[in-house]
Amino acid sequence: MPEKDAVPKDRSAARSLLRLWPYVRPVRIRLSGAALIAIAASCVGLVIPLVLKWIVDGPVADRDPGGVWLGALYLLLLGIAEAVLFGVRRWMVARPLAGVEAAMRADLYRHLQRLPVAFHDRWSSGQLLSRGTTDLMLLRMFLAFPLTFLLVNATTILVGFVILLLQEWTLGLVLMVPVIPLVVICSFFEAKYAVVARRAQDQVGDLTTVVEESVLGIRIIKGFGRHRSQAQAFRALSGRLRTTELHKARLLAGIWALITTIPELAIGAALVLGTVQVADGGLSAGTLVAFLSTALALRWPVESIGFLLAMSQESATATERFFEVMDVAEERETAGSRTAGTGAPEPRAAVPEAAGESDAGGMVFEGVEFRYPDAAEDSPPVLARIDLRIRPGETMALVGATGSGKTTLTALVPRLHEATAGRITLDGEDITAMPRERLRSLVSVAFEEPTLFSASVGENVLMGTAGGGEEELRGALSVAQADFVHALPQGTATQVGEQGLSLSGGQRQRLALARAVVGAPRFLVLDDPLSALDVHTEALVEAALRRVLARTTAIVVAHRPSTVMLADRVALLSEGRISAVGTHQELLRDNAEYAWLMSGADGEERTGTSPEGIPAEDAQDARGTDAPAGKGTTR
Repeated sequence: MPEKDAVPKDRSAARSLLRLWPYVRPVRIRLSGAALIAIAASCVGLVIPLVLKWIVDGPVADRDPGGVWLGALYLLLLGIAEAVLFGVRRWMVARPLAGVEAAMRADLYRHLQRLPVAFHDRWSSGQLLSRGTTDLMLLRMFLAFPLTFLLVNATTILVGFVILLLQEWTLGLVLMVPVIPLVVICSFFEAKYAVVARRAQDQVGDLTTVVEESVLGIRIIKGFGRHRSQAQAFRALSGRLRTTELHKARLLAGIWALITTIPELAIGAALVLGTVQVADGGLSAGTLVAFLSTALALRWPVESIGFLLAMSQESATATERFFEVMDVAEERETAGSRTAGTGAPEPRAAVPEAAGESDAGGMVFEGVEFRYPDAAEDSPPVLARIDLRIRPGETMALVGATGSGKTTLTALVPRLHEATAGRITLDGEDITAMPRERLRSLVSVAFEEPTLFSASVGENVLMGTAGGGEEELRGALSVAQADFVHALPQGTATQVGEQGLSLSGGQRQRLALARAVVGAPRFLVLDDPLSALDVHTEALVEAALRRVLARTTAIVVAHRPSTVMLADRVALLSEGRISAVGTHQELLRDNAEYAWLMSGADGEERTGTSPEGIPAEDAQDARGTDAPAGKGTTR
């Protein structure tokens, strides 16, 4: 997790936990009622010593067995009442707190979907996963137990000391002596425990990341025989977490020992002084019994302070970690995009094929620049002054060396990243003036790395359109030459498994392509969509894809001549700039860098001769690169 995103560690536990109020507010009445019931139950427990005093000074002193049995009945009834009240308290908080946890988890998930891609590039999935599971579980436990019992125990201690002072104020003062040392010790413990608790929860997130990556990358680990090194890395992280947890345990053991020992010494001193007073006749035996019973009844409320503070501090840390994510700004909508059309997303419709129907139409990049948010201010931009127009109904191939910025440029169209400068228009409308929902209903994408979800084949493909049915599904599978799905055990209802790893790379890529074309998109962005296909399947997909491209405006990242042949024109991206635009044949003839990228040859071909000594034109003929452009007529 990036340190710059972290919340300052000096935030107090109380201040952190106050941020939970918006989630607790809807259930505040039920939680307050449960707290009052718990206070009542605790106070019932303090009545028991008074009944004991009555029994000792009354029936026992008078040798009245009937009175003793009556006192025993009172004690039984008080015990049952206390147990019932605590049971009702637990019943009252269970359902609402489960709802609070569910609401927080839903808000976190919803927020993650709306965060910029740059955020997900920086944060590990394990850290996010631990915040959505372990941390929220800690918060639910805090609201269910420590929050209530910090109040209940404080009230119990206050009422208990009032009873002690009323019974025998001199002995009561003896028991109040440890208060100041206990306050100092608890403050010191809270400060120390906060640091260790935060470290432990961050380490749990790191450990979760390693487990997740190991599961997803199991083929790599096994293929390269790296299971031992991965196990060593896991053991190292586990060891660090173990050390931190032991540190937490030592702190908790120390505070528990002190909080237990100091009150016990005070109770021992009060017992000695009380016994002396009884012997001198200044105090009745029943009063001493009631006093000591009350003092012993206060042992748990006092001794639990360390445990409750520890849970509260862990919950405060969990709150900080939760709001670290929730405080990150979501993708911003401009004023124009917020006020533009508020209805349902526009249906994806084809644009006219004629290039000249609208000078403002198509996809236009005007002076577009891009720099990653965490890049140094003096570093050169990834993309600099991109000026490019893709006419309505035209397909533009984007070609460039590895690292030239092709994928970054295509990610700007659906606003996965925000352009640093310049603007992009679709059919004359600035994309920053569109609500993202509408923009992404107009633009369909297929990425180089196909991502599938743990769902059926049909669900994965129809994710590319709203309200698509069986007919759209069959058409998209046909375009992507993904008819292999009909041979799967349950056809399109077959579950593909996590990340689609039950399928081959080519099968995953074809399903990702089907997802991109299923909704008849107005604008299509394809990032090297055929890289994992064999030459025969590639030819079939290209033939079907040409029919789709004829009805849309598209930009296609291409690394091979066969993919370039799908396009009407080609844009060469070099060092973050568009250095040339033209047809495939024009660039092969006039641009040495493009000819070199398409041939894979060395610098000799730049002079017009292939490495084998064949003239460049003949070499192109041999590769078949002088075939007509993908849609026939160059626009």
